Amino acid sequence: MLRNRVGLCVFATVALAAPAAAQVTVAALGDSLTAGYGLPTADGFVPQMQAWLDAQGADVVLLNAGVSGDTTAGGLSRMDWTLTPDVDGVIVALGGNDYLRGLDPVVSRDNLDAILAKAQTAEVPALLVGLEAGTNYGADFTQAFNGMYAELGAAYDVPVYPDWFGPLREGDLRTYLQDDGVHPNAEGVSLIVDAMGPALLAFIENLPEG
Repeated sequence: MLRNRVGLCVFATVALAAPAAAQVTVAALGDSLTAGYGLPTADGFVPQMQAWLDAQGADVVLLNAGVSGDTTAGGLSRMDWTLTPDVDGVIVALGGNDYLRGLDPVVSRDNLDAILAKAQTAEVPALLVGLEAGTNYGADFTQAFNGMYAELGAAYDVPVYPDWFGPLREGDLRTYLQDDGVHPNAEGVSLIVDAMGPALLAFIENLPEG
């Protein structure tokens, strides 16, 4: 009986000493959509997504690396100092301002390509978030812009969330936008978070242990 008790004590001690899963840090590289433009801090994308991830029990810190007005070129220029040694993964959510400015999709694609190449070189896994362009610049532009995300995802073998605004398009899009007709309001962000959250959670769960 004493031997059994000693064995149980040793087992309990070993179990208690088992290391917990390490917390991971993910940088959200983006523009005003990521930064939370026009919203109280708590209603922005990163705080709402952090709360969603916390509710799922994910041990992750989500860093807001969104800069309002940034194009893919701006995101590329910030990659070296965004990928600090403590960053375990990166969300790449850029292209909206390229589209609004009518920039050549070839240029946008090249910039996103370079961003993913930098992440790959740094051995930091990436999740690419796409956007769907309208037809105001013509069919060729729309096809090139909308197709670049899936093409780059396949080229770099990274997961792609296809359309930031996807869940808002299922209803009356205007209901979920701020007065500028471009940026989501707090309710719109909540819908985006609920839709994108599972993809981000799967990405986090597949990050290599540091």
